[in-house]
Amino acid sequence: MEGSDRVPEWLNYHHLRYFHAVAQEGSVRGASERLRTSQPSICAQVKQLEVALGEKLYRRSGRSIALTDFGRVIYGYAEEIFALGRELLTTAKRAPSSRAVSLQVGVVDSFPKLLSLEILRPAFSHAPRIQITCREGKLEDLIGQLGAHRLDALFADEPPPAGSHVKTFTHSIGSCGVTFCAAPRLAKTLSGRFPKNLDGAPMLLPTQNTALRRDLEKWFRSTGITPEVVGEFEDAALAKIVATDGIGVTVVPTRVIAEAIERYGFVPVGQTRECEIHLYVITAERRIEHPAVAMLAGEAKRTSEASRRETEVAEKKPAARSRTRARGSRKNV
Repeated sequence: MEGSDRVPEWLNYHHLRYFHAVAQEGSVRGASERLRTSQPSICAQVKQLEVALGEKLYRRSGRSIALTDFGRVIYGYAEEIFALGRELLTTAKRAPSSRAVSLQVGVVDSFPKLLSLEILRPAFSHAPRIQITCREGKLEDLIGQLGAHRLDALFADEPPPAGSHVKTFTHSIGSCGVTFCAAPRLAKTLSGRFPKNLDGAPMLLPTQNTALRRDLEKWFRSTGITPEVVGEFEDAALAKIVATDGIGVTVVPTRVIAEAIERYGFVPVGQTRECEIHLYVITAERRIEHPAVAMLAGEAKRTSEASRRETEVAEKKPAARSRTRARGSRKNV
């Protein structure tokens, strides 16, 4: 028949099961006893598999049967296929509440890692369990994966470009100001009040193509600050590691400053809300449909709002104390 020498586009897994049993038992007889099937039936099934694949799978070795080189390759695939089958059955037998929810999430490489951890943290203690696969890359590449449905959502610090070829929807989950941090020995060398203490200071900044870098440059110009840029980084985590050696001042989201101080031993040298890191969840649908993404986005938004309220209260307290001292001074006059 025309085309009979070609490998079919589908595989008869029943034939593969018989082949796998013969390979494990080392003989047709052993496979026959195990599967409770006649030896001629097993031989016929394995022969059909050999015809479908176009090569011999076994060769005689004394009284037993040995796999050919090709047979060993097919046996490796069979092992993986039937292991996945057993895993599938085990998962299906579990109670629905105990099954892990799968979440494929992308994180733009410029997105601060401590913020990524803060956003993802609720997933690791969630019930039912959420099995997370996290992929990092450029915004354009991750949007392509989102459009191909290889990602459920992605976290970014800026919306997709207007001319993106993939239709996406951007959901804001908050924003926060930035804190300039340095290793203790570098912090001691920075003189003057903030932000003048940054003028001429060695600085480790995000690369030019990021939203935060553009905001920082604008803020530097407005405050008359000209730092010495000694390093530019796409990976914010690497910038922090370099900063621990006292090489330069780095920028940390104020929302996670306590954790940055604990992890890296930084000393804050000033903070501003005029430069903000914006947090977005980007999805392929108008509403966030994936339950894990919706949960993480909701938690991140609540955390952002609570952090902003705490910052506003902290900023008001010094002003209130200043007014109280001023009134006290007038009374003493």
